[in-house]
Amino acid sequence: MKKTPPTLPDDIETLKKMLLERDKRIAKLERVNQKLEDKLQQLLEQYNLAQYKKYSPSSESYQGDGEVLNEAEQLADEEPAQPEATQAKAEKLSKPRRPRIAAELPRVEVVHDITDKTCACCGHALHRMGEEVSEQIEFVPAQIRVIKNIRPKYSCRACENQGTTVAIQIADVPPAIIPKSMATPSLLAQIISSKMHYGLPLYRQEKMFAQAGIELSRQTMSRWLITCADKLESLLTLMKNMLLQQPVLWADETTVNVLDVEKSTCYMWVYGCGMESSTGPKLVLFDYQDGRAGKHPKAYLDGYTGYLQVDGYAGYEQTDATLVGCWAHARRKFVEAQKAQGKGKTGKADWAINHIQKLYALESKLKTKAAEVKYQQRHDVAKPLLQQLWDWLEKSKDAIPTESALGKAITYSLNQWPKLMGYLEDGRLNIDNNRAERAIKPFVIGRKAWLFANTTSGAKASAALYSLVETAKINELEPYDYLTKVFKELPTADTPGKLTKLLPF
Repeated sequence: MKKTPPTLPDDIETLKKMLLERDKRIAKLERVNQKLEDKLQQLLEQYNLAQYKKYSPSSESYQGDGEVLNEAEQLADEEPAQPEATQAKAEKLSKPRRPRIAAELPRVEVVHDITDKTCACCGHALHRMGEEVSEQIEFVPAQIRVIKNIRPKYSCRACENQGTTVAIQIADVPPAIIPKSMATPSLLAQIISSKMHYGLPLYRQEKMFAQAGIELSRQTMSRWLITCADKLESLLTLMKNMLLQQPVLWADETTVNVLDVEKSTCYMWVYGCGMESSTGPKLVLFDYQDGRAGKHPKAYLDGYTGYLQVDGYAGYEQTDATLVGCWAHARRKFVEAQKAQGKGKTGKADWAINHIQKLYALESKLKTKAAEVKYQQRHDVAKPLLQQLWDWLEKSKDAIPTESALGKAITYSLNQWPKLMGYLEDGRLNIDNNRAERAIKPFVIGRKAWLFANTTSGAKASAALYSLVETAKINELEPYDYLTKVFKELPTADTPGKLTKLLPF
């Protein structure tokens, strides 16, 4: 049955009113339709990004870029895939490379000689014309030995015979980091470096010690670590005072689960100074807090007014430092927008990523240059590139939905722009905050193994011990050797001069 079309009124004013109401309904439906399309696009972007994070290598490596970690939790870059033909050819032509064996390792010579040294043809004696040498690696388990401390006691027989009270003389107890404990500096260093450096939880170490014939519970080791952390307070205070005297610092934070804290999420903060090419002190200090509020970095950096390189977290705004942004975080937003577009699609995100990469290419060339050279080159080369990027962001912000992945990336960059430009102010500054992310990465890797801390005191002890381990590493020291030295000498470091000698640099 056909619908009868509506009849239009003959009155012009009534007709105009109907058309105006129809236009309003159409405009409303168009707005609703646009919102639905934007919502659909957001869901598609979220799906594409989730698929990428789940199934793709979690890296964003580009030529001229250093190590990049997504909140210190991205994995190491995978090797790029080779074309099948090239890969097959390489496998055919190349031989597997034998691992290098350090020359300073001890060698045990084992001679494999023949028993019959006469010629099978004529019976004459064979002469030695040379030898063929090959090396194999033998693993000898760690040697554990017991130090038996003997202190002879002495008394005076003459005084004893006369009935005089005799004073027994005995050598003083050698100073120890944990008095009256069976833990030596080397044992403590081994436990701490295994947990903090290699991410080996105490319950696994307990099993390893049991296999070696040592009954050493995780509860005992935990008490030792907390005691060591308490004894390190004076050294860590000295390190913190030196940290706050530096002109450039960097910081980051990550979550830690502490069972005896009612709050759902606690945080481990990291502060540091210096980098591989710098000549000043290199320090990495951890600070445990029960939250992420800005009062925590404000309290830790109380009175510090130098540069502080951080990500976009607003909590650092409460400090008195001059904040400098992180281009790795800004670029990461565009990388996420790029992956959210789906396969085979290109767009504005690609332009932004390529443009940011030009900034990193310049930094790669300036890596070993002096701060003055970096400052000048950044103003000559990077500043015009940054102006082009700013113009593009301003032009694109109104054309891209703000709730889309690309819109969020643009908004983040615009909001962070003064801080992102900050690295132009001083050649000692870095283009990103990856140094902090690299410093906090071992803690995050360890957290995946031990999952949580039982108590607040345990979390604070972890902060203290991670500080020593990571500071040793940034100064190119072996953590075990450094910790052993510190634990040996700290009990007698009763003056500022002796304490200063324990600094890793």
